[in-house]
Amino acid sequence: MNPQKEGERMNPQKTEVRVGNLDCEHDAATIERGLKDFTGMVDLKVYPKSAKVALTYDPDQTSVDALKQKLETLGFPPQEGAGAAGPVTPWRNPKVLTSVGSGVLLLVGWLIGLAGAPAAIATAIFVAAILIGGYYFGREALEELIFERRIGIELLMSIAAIIASAMGALLEGAMLVFLYSISEAAEGYTEEKTRGAIKALMELTPKVALVRRDGREQEIPIEELVVGDVFIVKPGQSLATDGEVLDGDSSVNQAPVTGESVPVEKHLGDPVFAGSINGEGALEVRATKTSADNTIARIITMVEEAQEKKGKSQRFIERFGARYSPIVLLIGILVAVVPPLLLSADWVTWITRATVFIVAAAPCALVISIPITLVASLGTGARNGVLIKGGVYVEELAKVKVLALDKTGTLTRGEPEVTDVVLFDENGDHPAKSQQDFLAMAAGIERRSGHPLAQAIVRHAGAQGVRPAELSDFRSLTGAGASARLDGNTVYIGSPDLFDSKLGISMDNAREEITHLQNEGKTVVVLGDEQAPWGLIAVRDNIRPNARKAIDAVHAVGVNNVVMLTGDNERTARAIARELGIDDVFADLKPDDKAAKVRELTSRYGHVAMVGDGVNDAPALAEATVGVAMGAAGTDVALETADVALMADNLEQLAYALRLAKRNQSVVKQNLFLSAVVIGALVIGALGGWFTLPIAVLGHEISEFVVIGSGLRMLRS
Repeated sequence: MNPQKEGERMNPQKTEVRVGNLDCEHDAATIERGLKDFTGMVDLKVYPKSAKVALTYDPDQTSVDALKQKLETLGFPPQEGAGAAGPVTPWRNPKVLTSVGSGVLLLVGWLIGLAGAPAAIATAIFVAAILIGGYYFGREALEELIFERRIGIELLMSIAAIIASAMGALLEGAMLVFLYSISEAAEGYTEEKTRGAIKALMELTPKVALVRRDGREQEIPIEELVVGDVFIVKPGQSLATDGEVLDGDSSVNQAPVTGESVPVEKHLGDPVFAGSINGEGALEVRATKTSADNTIARIITMVEEAQEKKGKSQRFIERFGARYSPIVLLIGILVAVVPPLLLSADWVTWITRATVFIVAAAPCALVISIPITLVASLGTGARNGVLIKGGVYVEELAKVKVLALDKTGTLTRGEPEVTDVVLFDENGDHPAKSQQDFLAMAAGIERRSGHPLAQAIVRHAGAQGVRPAELSDFRSLTGAGASARLDGNTVYIGSPDLFDSKLGISMDNAREEITHLQNEGKTVVVLGDEQAPWGLIAVRDNIRPNARKAIDAVHAVGVNNVVMLTGDNERTARAIARELGIDDVFADLKPDDKAAKVRELTSRYGHVAMVGDGVNDAPALAEATVGVAMGAAGTDVALETADVALMADNLEQLAYALRLAKRNQSVVKQNLFLSAVVIGALVIGALGGWFTLPIAVLGHEISEFVVIGSGLRMLRS
């Protein structure tokens, strides 16, 4: 890029431009070469899978309009608006027009030859068909050879067409050019299919928002929304950006963003996401993100970046292709010259076979088999609430043998709930003679405590319509519980050990009940006075309703070992593990211990996925082969740190992600096998002299389209 002169000040600005005709890596290289030395250009990144160019420029030396004009000149017209660039209509697409022109000339030349016209006329028409049809891929071949020092598939096809023509097989040469130009022209429309998920995400948010400003309501473009704006969402409308409910109650369909199938109730203070659909009630929402920075915008950006990140297999195939094509050309030359020179074979026969071999061995289908499948998989995952950060993570997910899960907030709701209330002696000499009285006194003490278990008891009392009793002289008993005064008597609430060891009150009559509840993974809280315990309350961070189903689905996908990593105690952890069908448990772990355990599992089994909340479990997520964050919608840290983000707070999306990854790998293997078989058969037929040039070209192009169609199967959910 342009270096800034010493002493000059520069305040670079960034912009993103979606363009037409950007279909492949070669187009990306053309843009990079065209803008490389453009005045004022600081940096650029081209996203061929998304048809997008990210430009960083010096506003003192150039402007967005000048950069757009340059892109237009290079043959990549900027797309107006925020939507993804669609393919140019066929009658305006130069590649389509040249391909059609080549086909028409091919047909005319063939008909003229059949009619007995002078050979010179047919020859001229066939030459014109070759030059017109081969213009774009021939130019690509030369640019790759000159600027990138690379022999690609386009050069192989160009050489084959030139040799065929030089040997007088103009009809065959024109047919090769026409058929190959069709596949080149269709490339943009194939890419458009894979961009469908991105376009669907872009269309989720409305173009305008109804905003209340200066005491009146007005519609403005969503790009003009600022943080703090209050906008109104009527029933059935999509939300313009992320925000917080200020007024109104409604159910909101978050499926377009998170993949959740059931609408979520929204009330005062609840967060809402851009692109989700309001239900039956009107909502007033305060914007917390701009349209450029909301959840939908971030998902789109991350998916586009993920589609440019290649998996290991794709990088291998590309490296293989870069070495394979020159080898094909070298073998073709040897096939053409060695038999005539050493065996006195016929030159025409072996040059013809060499030409057919070059076409037959071209690795088009092989090279395209992985990226087309991968891009489709990433888009489909995003559309269903599973954001995978790149091809390498799709591949690694498919290989996962061990799944490690955090307990709190992942397998459980992350919020303790009361599960049991047990009274010991309803006829005893104490004030807690009914469950309501018992809960009233427990809530009366616990409402002054900030402990999560205390808050769970207060919430439960409120849900039962019980008003907390008025107690005085609250005291926290560190590590044991709390006490307060009621009618001159001290009332205690805390662990069984508080009564047993510290107060010297026997718990023998309740020992069996307490042990039973603790074995179910529940924490037991006892309420009583200095004479005797009155009863107990069992509290547990309850398991998510679909957790067992999700674990079963993960096992069914082929993950052999599901383990729980938790900082909770061993007894509670094992109780939950038994209930969920989890294979192994590691309890009493600090964050560093979790990371060490993941490292140990990775060294033992090879491929480990770790699922957590993306914040507290960051060290363990980083250690895993694949780190998966749950409930990532609206959570910046989770979106940034995880390799895979499950947008909804739904464990079943994990099984979906694993199935998607395995299906992706299955389709890739099928495509690679098909490509290798077709190339092998064509090569054998070419060297044996059984296949003519048109047959080799047809076989080559048909296999390419079959592989593309096979890869696009991943667009299905």
